[in-house]
Amino acid sequence: MPYPSDSERDRPWVMRTYAGHSSAAASNALYRRNLAKGQTGLSVAFDLPTQTGYDPDHELAAGEVGKVGVPVSHLGDMRQLFDGIPLAGANTSMTINATAMWLLALYVSVAEEQHADLAQLTGTTQNDIIKEYLSRGTYVFPPGPSLRLITDMVAWTVANVPKWNPINICSYHLQEAGATPVQEIAYSVSTAIAVLDSVRDSGQVAAADFADVVGRMSFFVNAGVRFVEEMCKLRAFTQLWDDLTRDRYGVDDPKKRRFRYGVQVNSLGLTEAQPENNAQRIVLEMLAVTLSRDARARAIQLPAWNEALGLPRPWDQQWALRMQQVLAYETDLLEYEDIFAGSPVIRSKVDDLLAGARSEMDRVAAMGGAVAAVESGYMKSQLVGSLAERRRRIEAAEDVIVGVNRFDTTDPSPLQAEGTATQSIDPVVERHAVDAVRRWRADRDEPAAQAALDRLRHDAKTDTNLVPASLACAKVGVTTGEWAGALREVFGEYRAPTGVASNPTSAGEAGAAINAVRDRVRQAGEQVGARLRFLVGKPGLDGHSNGAEQIAVRARDVGFEVIYQGIRLTPAQIVSAAVQEGVHVVGLSVLSGSHMEVVPAVVAGLADAGAADIPVVVGGIIPPEDAAALRGKGVVGVFTPKDYDMTSMMNEIVDIVLRAHS
Repeated sequence: MPYPSDSERDRPWVMRTYAGHSSAAASNALYRRNLAKGQTGLSVAFDLPTQTGYDPDHELAAGEVGKVGVPVSHLGDMRQLFDGIPLAGANTSMTINATAMWLLALYVSVAEEQHADLAQLTGTTQNDIIKEYLSRGTYVFPPGPSLRLITDMVAWTVANVPKWNPINICSYHLQEAGATPVQEIAYSVSTAIAVLDSVRDSGQVAAADFADVVGRMSFFVNAGVRFVEEMCKLRAFTQLWDDLTRDRYGVDDPKKRRFRYGVQVNSLGLTEAQPENNAQRIVLEMLAVTLSRDARARAIQLPAWNEALGLPRPWDQQWALRMQQVLAYETDLLEYEDIFAGSPVIRSKVDDLLAGARSEMDRVAAMGGAVAAVESGYMKSQLVGSLAERRRRIEAAEDVIVGVNRFDTTDPSPLQAEGTATQSIDPVVERHAVDAVRRWRADRDEPAAQAALDRLRHDAKTDTNLVPASLACAKVGVTTGEWAGALREVFGEYRAPTGVASNPTSAGEAGAAINAVRDRVRQAGEQVGARLRFLVGKPGLDGHSNGAEQIAVRARDVGFEVIYQGIRLTPAQIVSAAVQEGVHVVGLSVLSGSHMEVVPAVVAGLADAGAADIPVVVGGIIPPEDAAALRGKGVVGVFTPKDYDMTSMMNEIVDIVLRAHS
């Protein structure tokens, strides 16, 4: 979106809602309704199998299809997703990372079928794989090959789709994983340096054109409820990026040095308790990225008030869109130049953030850059530590969360009076997707599909840009799982450091409570005849591991021997580990909505393995009716975000172990 001169009223940012679920057809209908309500851009949420490179009929996709986004398995799905939406006039953001090249290939193929001019396509592929190793967990390949895929995409889009943003460097997810403002700035800019250096060093872009690469870099940031600090963070980002692109990359054009960012405001701070409070949190967070004209976001998407409860309904998303429209069109916000220019308070805070970020960037650079800092586990350990400290402050009520650790008396919410406050996905969706992808494979030109996959494998073993081979695969009917599977054969897979083992023990005022539970764990171990062993498991494709990591850290702090193998495990793998390790309790973390499929599979697997006496507890975004159903299937404890006191949770788990051994 073009920037006006300072003499004009600033133009509203692109307004989006992050949306997609069930199927391409259902999501297409949702997009068309949202556009009719005044939304000015699309933000596509893909389901976890699509994000991690699996087809709906893969074992790991069980229970995950259509839950947190739309399944897109092939060109036919992408056609359906944008049916009746001319891509030449759309501004589409796609939240996709490991498989970003593939989804872009499908999108470009549909645009070509619509006879769109590729030079006019506008939008963004998220495509920041480094933060996936640190937070969301939808990575597939090791860091080196992943950076190669990003490099190839950047080089190809700059030459062929010049208005497209081939990457969003995502500080958003770093904050969700616990990053302080300083860490959020430092780690995301370090990631941008890694990408730009890789593109420059690849030789795919002429030196004279490198400023165009810099000019297409974009960021996706988080804005928390401390909106003054967050606004200063964005001003610091803007200054740091301008300095870096001028001094490191020699970009003279100020427009190409502009810090271009979109926003999804903070979801970590949304609460299950008194969820109506989330509405004002969202508005305050939006102010952080709109008040300062010199650092104003150019695209915003807001979560709905009930996202801590489950999948929002269309009306909930409409409310979030109307929040943006009221601010942009009813207030005088866009009529003024920057209202903070010259403020000594703002300048001082920005300077502090800049100094801290530059210092941390120097530390990352000394390790060899962002990729090396991921592979060593340094960044992950820092984020786990920061989030552990944040949780300690919440448990000690040093950080007040209204409705959670203070002001928790409440009347029943009329917003939840109708029985359900979220949208559920019919399990039949997955069966239909499985049948559909099998029909697609059966009906395509199989020799052409296999030839395209052979070309992809061949090119992956060379330094050939992989976008043309991916486009060829898309056009002959190759599926998402097949594309990713071919590259898995060449690149291998990867399991990122968890950051749990190296994290320091929690301290502070919560220490007394931790010591008390530690004594109970020791005594319980003496009673059962062995140190208590706690397996923390992440079944299915849900990569949001922050909660599981914090549970693992706290369990270790109170004296459990903790077995945590990271994300993306099958129920069978979790059962095998539980039996081999002789654990006393299994804790499963599921935030993707697949709990009714993957959790009973673990319980049944333990029974089949002769280990039915090992109690299973579950944590995640689990509605009350599902919690009751899980207990009926043998789960002995269900914890949700309202159970914020993890030390008390550990105490309950000791009780559960003792009851199991009584």
